[in-house]
This record gives sequence, C-alpha cells and structure tokens, in this order.
Amino acid sequence: MAHHDKEKRLNAQDLTGLYQQMDRRNFLNRSAMGLGAVALQQLFSPFSARGASLEEQIMSALPGIAPKAKKVVFLFMAGGPSQFETFDYKPKLKNLYGSELPDSIRKGQRLTGMSANQSSLPVVPSNYEFAQYGESRTWVSELLPYTAQVVDELCFIRSMYTEQINHDPAITFFQTGHQLPGRPSIGSWISYGLGSENKNLPAFIVLISKNASKDQPLYARLWGNGFLPSEHQGVQFRSGKDPVLFLKDPEGYDGNDRKEMLDHLRKLNEVQNEPWGDPEVNARISQYEMAFRMQTSVPEIMDTSTEPNEVFELYGPDSRDSGTYAANCLLARKLLEKDVRFVQLYHQGWDHHGSLPPNMEHQCKQIDRPTAALITDLKRRGMLDDTLVIWGGEFGRTVYSQGKISKNDYGRDHHPRCFTMWMAGAGVKKGFNYGMTDDFSYNIVKDPVHIHDFQATLLHLMGIDHEQLTFKFQGRRFRLTDVHGNVVKNILA
Repeated sequence: MAHHDKEKRLNAQDLTGLYQQMDRRNFLNRSAMGLGAVALQQLFSPFSARGASLEEQIMSALPGIAPKAKKVVFLFMAGGPSQFETFDYKPKLKNLYGSELPDSIRKGQRLTGMSANQSSLPVVPSNYEFAQYGESRTWVSELLPYTAQVVDELCFIRSMYTEQINHDPAITFFQTGHQLPGRPSIGSWISYGLGSENKNLPAFIVLISKNASKDQPLYARLWGNGFLPSEHQGVQFRSGKDPVLFLKDPEGYDGNDRKEMLDHLRKLNEVQNEPWGDPEVNARISQYEMAFRMQTSVPEIMDTSTEPNEVFELYGPDSRDSGTYAANCLLARKLLEKDVRFVQLYHQGWDHHGSLPPNMEHQCKQIDRPTAALITDLKRRGMLDDTLVIWGGEFGRTVYSQGKISKNDYGRDHHPRCFTMWMAGAGVKKGFNYGMTDDFSYNIVKDPVHIHDFQATLLHLMGIDHEQLTFKFQGRRFRLTDVHGNVVKNILA
C-alpha cells in the first residue's frame, strides 16, 4: 500500500512538472522562439545552404568591415624574445655597459621575483651588430640575416605592451584577451565569427615545433574554444604517424564501418537534441562528421614529398624533417592554400634568463630562414595579398642583466612594458615602423599599442568589428577584447 501511495505521489509530481512546462505562458514563449527561429532560418536561407550554424548566419548578416585578410598565420615565439638582440637597436647602451639602471628610467615599475632581490640592475647592451636594410632602412640584428632581406614586406610595431609579467598569464592574455584560463582563443573567435572555407579541414589549426627548447610549457587551453561551441577549438596537427589524435580507424575497421557508425550516432544525437535543443549536441555531430572527412584530407595535406627541391632549399634543410619549425612553416603555407582560416605556429625556447648569447643564436638560426621563406613563398604565389602573417611573443626582455654579466654570459628578465612584434601581408603597411621606445627600451615614448589594441586590429583586418563579435555566457556578453581595445589605424594600408 505504501509503495502504491509513493508511486501515486511521483506520478502527481511528474504531471505537475509537465503542466508547468506546458502552461499558457511557457507555451507562448516557446512558440514565439520557435516561430522566431523559423523566421531567422528563412532570412538566412542563403547561408543555410552552405551548412552554416545559426551563429555564423547571424554574424554574416551583421553590418561588417570590408576584410583585407581572409587568412592568418601567427608565428608565436613562446617565452618572450629579446627586442635588444632582434629589432630594437639601442646604440647608446654601448657606453653604459655595467652601469646601474637609472631610477628615472625604471620609475618604480614592478619586477619579477627572479630579479626583485638583486642588489643591482646592471645595464647590458646587445652583443650583436645591427644594420639598416631595404628601402625602409629598418634596423635588424646580424642574428636575422634572412629576415633582414624581407623587411620591406614587414610592418614593425616597436611599442607593444602588456600588464602581465609572468609567462602563463601573459601568453594566456595574448591568446584569449584575459590572464585567467577559460576564455576562447583568438583562432576560436575568428572561427566562430567567420566559419570555415574548407569543409574537409578545421578553420583553426595549431602546429608546435618539435625542435624547440621546452623551457616554458604550452597548454591546450591556449587554442581552446572556452565557452564557444566546441567545433571552434583549435585542432593540433602533430608530426609522426598520427597527425591528429584518434583520427585513424582501429585495426580491422574500414571507412564504410565508420560511416555507418557515424550515421547511427548522428541519429541518436538528433533524438537527444530534439527535446533539449542543446547546441553542443549539434557541435558534436559536426565534429564527428569533420573527423570522418579529415581521414582523407589530413594525410594529403601532411605529405610534402611532392614539393620541388627548390622549396625545401628556400625553407632550409630542417623543412624535410616533419614537425620542425621550418617544416611547420612549409605546412602552414599548404594549409593556407587549402583555405584554412587561422594557423597558429608555436615555437618555444625564448626564455633566456641566463646564457642568452648562445641560446639566442640557436633560436634565431632555427626560425630566421623559414620565417623569411614563408613571406617569400606567400608573396610569389600571390597569397600575401589576402594572408596576414604575425610574428612575436608574449612580452619583451629587460635592459639589465639577471645575475652575473660577461660578454658571453648574461641573461634578461621578463619585461612587459615594451617589446617588438611585426605583421606582414594583407591590410598592413609594408616597410613600416610604428612606435618608439626610450634609449633603454624600458618605456614607450611614442604610439603605445596594448595587447587589446593588437587584437582589435587583427579582427578589423579580418572584417570584424571587435565590439560586435560577442558571445553571451552566464548572463554576460563576452568578447576577445573584453571592454578595451582600439584599432591601430596608422598601420593599416
């Protein structure tokens, strides 16, 4: 009897819940949303034909900016390359070797825990000679002879700055617009805003150099989708037999089996999606179908054996070794040819707190020739007209040495207040230098560019207003630039 009463109470609760779901107010609200969705579907029917998501359809219908760039390759030098040994020439420092950094220059600015307890902050000029190159007469270090030959294609920003002084928050801030983990990366925002141009490859692909020093870790969240739908996360391509994890069929399992399995899985997901309308279900369906198509497209794109010898000679001998920085630069060009929207290439090993000269020489030798080759290769194929190339790290380095100093043994600590990066290609001025630092490259004296300004400019070049590209999450509308950022109009072509 007791069991019967309990069952009756449960049935009554179920009916009450059902009545609450289907009362007049809920019915009208849900009907309105349903009719609204139908109306939107008709409004965006041209976009629906190409399989765009509702979010992509809405973004496409918004008033936008004429895009200068259709694709981006971001060469990220993780660890913070020194501006003193690369592009920010400071000849007056030669007469100040070993002298104390003046208080008038430091201005009480925050130091890292690694040098805050030093008894002195001795100034150390660069070991390396600089010269002017190209019609732009741009100063470049002797460590980068190949880059020096393409400076008339580059737009240097010498006045970048950030508030983040340590690696993890700094690189997270650069990639996601916030120093704490959990927000979407730049590539994910662009994938969300613009979608993919190649249905057989992801819009956002990540490459990591296997031949770089692993002085600072990289986390998958740096190319994660955060709170955006999961189909917008970056997909890492690796060297070796399995470029994309879990893409290959198990042994004894052929393509027909997989297609049949995916068809059944799609039907199950559709059954799940019908009562709940969870967008993540559709995202998973999309990802499974993409993975199936990638089984054919990925092996083809990863195969560089058909490239002529002169291409390998252009990129250097390492380009024949899959997974190296040089090979990844060549692969990036192939991915861009296949209309991949955003390619992120990470090269670690730039965190030189000590023994900077030999480490810097090693790093520059690895990246110089392939970087210049990528610019040259894109230009001669006519691809630089609609491709934006970016080079830089999360912050710069200090003018003073961390620890002991000698000509061949000194280090530089993190310095967020000014550093150099460059852009090239679609939409930016060629052979142009923007911004200026003081004689110690410690403070910006002209045209500061914050990370959020850089992000706003990048989106602008892709035809996106950074204030309009938003996503509502937990009751708030988020964007890559948070509530900051201004387009740096003076660098635009």
